[in-house]
Amino acid sequence: MSFTIAIVGRPNVGKSTLFNRLVGRKLALVDDTPGVTRDRRVHEARLYDLRFQVIDTAGFEDVSDESLEGRMRQQTERAIADCDLVLFMIDAKAGITPNDGAFAQVARRSGKPIVLVANKAEARGAETGLHEAWGLGLGEPVPFSAEHGQGLPDLREAIIAALGEDRAFGPDEEEAAAAEAEIALVGDDVSDPDEDEVPAYDATKPMRIAIVGRPNAGKSTLINALIGEERLLTGPEAGITRDSISVDWQWRGRKMRLFDTAGMRRKSRVQEKLEKLSVADGLRAIRFAEVVIVVFDATIPFEKQDLQIADLIAREGRAPVLAFNKWDLIDDPQELLAELREKTDRLLPQVRGLRAVPVSAETGRGLDKLMQAVADTHEVWNRRISTGRLNRWLEGVLAHHPPPAVAGRRLKIKYLTQVKARPPGFVVSCSRPDAMPQSYVRYLVNGLRDSFDMPGVPIRVMLRAPENPFAGRARKKK
Repeated sequence: MSFTIAIVGRPNVGKSTLFNRLVGRKLALVDDTPGVTRDRRVHEARLYDLRFQVIDTAGFEDVSDESLEGRMRQQTERAIADCDLVLFMIDAKAGITPNDGAFAQVARRSGKPIVLVANKAEARGAETGLHEAWGLGLGEPVPFSAEHGQGLPDLREAIIAALGEDRAFGPDEEEAAAAEAEIALVGDDVSDPDEDEVPAYDATKPMRIAIVGRPNAGKSTLINALIGEERLLTGPEAGITRDSISVDWQWRGRKMRLFDTAGMRRKSRVQEKLEKLSVADGLRAIRFAEVVIVVFDATIPFEKQDLQIADLIAREGRAPVLAFNKWDLIDDPQELLAELREKTDRLLPQVRGLRAVPVSAETGRGLDKLMQAVADTHEVWNRRISTGRLNRWLEGVLAHHPPPAVAGRRLKIKYLTQVKARPPGFVVSCSRPDAMPQSYVRYLVNGLRDSFDMPGVPIRVMLRAPENPFAGRARKKK
């Protein structure tokens, strides 16, 4: 991207609404409640012919302590330091407040070019706020409506004037093409299931990883420890994270996109509209991820909600990895680790062989082992097996343990083929698919998992009846 813009201002002036409009998608949570946004979110954006990166920030509050609001302000100040242009947003309908004046001084001290955006300018009485905005000393305000998209041409001209044409129109066509190429749909089909040669796993492709778990399990702290900087807002308070925030990172030269998500409580406890939006945003992150790290609090592991989250990931077809966090608080780690691994196999049999790694986001212990487990699980999740190998294996299975007889007629299996990866999906051609016992299907799944080394990922098996070449033909009259 040619430049970076940070959208700043006090709470509830419409920063996230403008961010969503520039991005072209509803990525940031928007609600009438002040202070919805807490972490800073970065994404590619465009405004007509301008292409850039935009940062959504938390609402500015005039505090400087170590409270949650103070830590949110520090995140906003870092966004200002990292950007090339500041979009300072005010609420023209409400007029100028003391917080607007205090934050205008912070923005001016940064020395960055500033564009003053007067949002909600379409409302009745907004003219007064537009006149008051001149008193901030940030130049002419741009009348704007983030909700309705009014004033976009004026905003474009103001950005070009503040940056200069050379900076505003930087060469970014190649970068945009590369970014679009990285966004691929999950679930690649095998082009030719009868091929004995299958493509090798590409260990250089970018990977999308979601971090999920119950509130206060240490998800944001874990991401900060992985990337080595205080990128996400953390603290002792439960439920700090609201949006699903993506962070780009590299591990051993491989590009990673980490998604931090809001803590997921039991559905019966989620009453507030804002928390429902946060959980829905986290579920969306799971569906678009490839590997999902489920962060457990090692001091109180395997709560019912932990198991439900892991089961949801398996049903969505993602590749789960367990991280037992806060391992530095455990007194007898060896005994607890053996107990946790036994419980993992017993309580999550649908993804047998699930990789579980003890970590401490606070001290950095176990993080490299965790990422190695993620890479290994991702490789298994992408595994493809040729039809020849599968059917040679199937011959041995049928000879040792054939399907049972149902209603006096034995079920027959014709062949087995893999039709999909991410996760591995197989089709079994058999007589009377509806009569096949689920116990025998589980036997096939476990056999595939053991014989072809596919631990810890969901495996899908679909039953189909072979095509009848005579179906639909009318019987000839004698």
